[in-house]
Amino acid sequence: MRICLMIEGQEGVTWDGWVALAHACEEAGLEGLFRSDHYTSVFGALDRGSLDAWATLAGLAARTGRIRLGTMVSPATFRHPSELARAAATVDHISGGRVELGLGAGWYELEHRAHGFEFPSHADRLELFAEQLEIVHRQWTEEAFDYAGRHYTLEDCRALPKPVQRPRPPLIVGGIAKPETVEPAVRFADEYNTPLAPLETCRERRRRVAEACERAGRDPASLPFSLMTTCIVAEDRKELLARAGLVMRVTGADGDPAAFLEQAPGSWITGTVPEVVEQLLALQDAGVERVMLQHLAHDDLEMVALLGSSVLPQLPERPERVSPPG
Repeated sequence: MRICLMIEGQEGVTWDGWVALAHACEEAGLEGLFRSDHYTSVFGALDRGSLDAWATLAGLAARTGRIRLGTMVSPATFRHPSELARAAATVDHISGGRVELGLGAGWYELEHRAHGFEFPSHADRLELFAEQLEIVHRQWTEEAFDYAGRHYTLEDCRALPKPVQRPRPPLIVGGIAKPETVEPAVRFADEYNTPLAPLETCRERRRRVAEACERAGRDPASLPFSLMTTCIVAEDRKELLARAGLVMRVTGADGDPAAFLEQAPGSWITGTVPEVVEQLLALQDAGVERVMLQHLAHDDLEMVALLGSSVLPQLPERPERVSPPG
């Protein structure tokens, strides 16, 4: 199992904070650092700022040397796919070939209204997403191409330079394993990521993705299944409650940290180091190959260090990332 950190950048993460997180990930031995692509707090804290996702990743690419960098996930509603593909390719060059692009349909209506982005119907957003996925793939892999869809038209697109990674950077599709995201993923993606899903839900969604691959004649092993979920880990109960209190401040929750943990969603990975390791191994047995650990109390760098010093060594040896298919 491969472990990455995922940060909700719209919750007031400063540039200095991003640099500290990136360095903490490198020192801890985590595979990568991924960030959300939002402009407005998802917890209703409208005084929190958000640096742009792809501008942030470009800066971090120049300040790091090993970790993978990417979005979890970029909504189809924010950028034209040609612009998105070029931005990600630029980060791939700055990083020396360490970028990954997560794509999704977009969901947060409030930030769309606030920033003047169109917010089409759910069906239209899914269509936008599917067209974007194909356009980004083709822009990275074809010398020149035309595209005529319902939402986008490109004529003799020749996007240079191509990304550093060959045949292209990994494309991650985010979703809940419904056909509207799974079928495009089977055609073009290198990983399918599902958010905040409990163990049995992961197992069921992994099965649906595998069955879709088989129907399309694709080896299911070539489309890894991953999970993005909240994590709180500590060395002992006292430390765990303190960390839960930090998360409560971020999310705006009231009450007692012990009760907060007791009532946490079943998808969250929480507990002492042995408890978290046990949960991760169970997810691995369910077919989860990579976990993006959502670290809500982003100023808590000690938890990142703990993941590296105490959690990673107890997981099976992590295989090298497989290059995307041509």
